Amino acid sequence: MTAVKEIAVKTMLTKTRVPAGDYVINPYAGCPHKCLYCYAEFMKRFTNHAEKWGDFLDVKRCAKKINTTRLAGKRIVISSVTDAYNPYEKKYRVTRELLRQFVNTQAHISILTKSDLVLRDIDLFKQIQNIQVGVSLNTLDDSIREKLEPFASSVAKRIGAVQKLRDAGIHTYVFLSPMFPGITDFKAIIAECKSFAGEFWFENLNLRGSFRHAVMRYISEYHPGLSSLYNEIYRLKDSDYWAVMEKEIAVFCRKNNIAFTSYFYHEKIKKH
Repeated sequence: MTAVKEIAVKTMLTKTRVPAGDYVINPYAGCPHKCLYCYAEFMKRFTNHAEKWGDFLDVKRCAKKINTTRLAGKRIVISSVTDAYNPYEKKYRVTRELLRQFVNTQAHISILTKSDLVLRDIDLFKQIQNIQVGVSLNTLDDSIREKLEPFASSVAKRIGAVQKLRDAGIHTYVFLSPMFPGITDFKAIIAECKSFAGEFWFENLNLRGSFRHAVMRYISEYHPGLSSLYNEIYRLKDSDYWAVMEKEIAVFCRKNNIAFTSYFYHEKIKKH
């Protein structure tokens, strides 16, 4: 059971150093999707919650409207440490009200989600000139998705959402994130989505914090043949796998005229 409460915040807008944005907006604190690998777990320390990450959700309320005029030309990422379209958005509609403020503005908006609830807001997306909407995906096998992302939308629903967004004239992308060594088949995902995804983004799996142990247990239990590979990458710190993978992705995408962006080594990009 997720503990949900509404909280008052002074602003929804936060400056960021993430590679894809100048500012981030996180309509919620916490995320009920409970992804096994969730890198945002570190945010719990700022929430004063006793519950585990994934077992609470703070619904942000802000009386102050965003001054969108001063954000003309700026890149705004909606949802960097939560999912703006988690199931509770159906009731609280925080994301939808935020999007209303960006109608007819010149800011560049990027939304990433694991939910087909995003389709609800197509009417608003059409009124925002510079917007791109994407889903994250790291497998086409829903039995794997169920273990890694138990409360997120199914693979089929996410792919269907991208198709419908593209049909509605929205610029779309698929974010292969995080890519699991030996599990994520980037060529298969591209083949499945290339006819309706405007571009593809890529990010390698980083393991840090308490979820590292959870992921390693998952690999040991469900993919024991990959245990030695994960040991080399994450215990022995061998980065060769990702260097080769990043090059393979670049060669494949350029050869097939696929628009792509690599966010491999995200932490290093951030520091740079």
